[in-house]
Amino acid sequence: MFDTNLLKTFLAVVDARQFTAAGTILGISQSTVSQHIRRLELACGRPLLERDTHAVSLTPDGAVLADFARKIIDASRQAVDFFAGSAPRGRVRLGISEEITLTRLSALLREIGQAHPLLSIELTVGLSSALFQKLDGGGLDLVLAKRPAGDDRGIVVHRERPLWIAHQDFRLGAGDAVPLVIYPTSSITSSLAMEALVNAGRAWFVACSSESLNGLRAGTLAGLGIMAQSRLLLGDPEGQLVAIGPEAGLPELGAFDFVVVGRSARMSGAIGTLADLIVEKSPALWP
Repeated sequence: MFDTNLLKTFLAVVDARQFTAAGTILGISQSTVSQHIRRLELACGRPLLERDTHAVSLTPDGAVLADFARKIIDASRQAVDFFAGSAPRGRVRLGISEEITLTRLSALLREIGQAHPLLSIELTVGLSSALFQKLDGGGLDLVLAKRPAGDDRGIVVHRERPLWIAHQDFRLGAGDAVPLVIYPTSSITSSLAMEALVNAGRAWFVACSSESLNGLRAGTLAGLGIMAQSRLLLGDPEGQLVAIGPEAGLPELGAFDFVVVGRSARMSGAIGTLADLIVEKSPALWP
């Protein structure tokens, strides 16, 4: 059995790449750090670190142990939390806007599940405006979505300016009426598109509408019109969706914020734990 104290010292050295810095982080002396590493290498029967006058690096066996050590310490912490009754548990009703399903959302959910296996997530995917309405009506506990105009709630995790997007073969003259592919109900991106066109004095009409992002994508791929959406839509495997160039004379679109927001400003328990994790990990969702 590996002593978790030795493993913690080992990981501190791995992360700091110096014995002295690792000792400072842990609040122990450099000689104690050296003793811990020596005891760990004796337990493994193999050298774990390569030392020189400037820094410390991992041997191949050390790299393997570092991976094991992180898992052992994480499992030990989860076990302590569980039996201490402090591990977050329970169901959280989480709303996610459709665009975010095009990001590393599955990786984020996997990390959450590994860190807090007692949390149960009930996932709802939909329009941001609809998610906020459901949150306000008590149907959701937490939302990660675009923040509606005039709403100052939530913690901003990403700011984005949407693009005019069309099929690669679609052509639009600078004086042509703009065929829009939009949601039939109120949405943040559709409102931005219509407001920008009206302010620019540009004629437009609804060429295709759909309640789902997949429907908008299909209509745009079919060449029925253009949509104002997140640049995440450009990640089409076949590369058929492209951002429209300046030759079309389209106006600039405003920006919007993705936020994490709960039913109240102060979140605790399972909801607070999940909110904190999402705020921490969300920046990695967008390329």
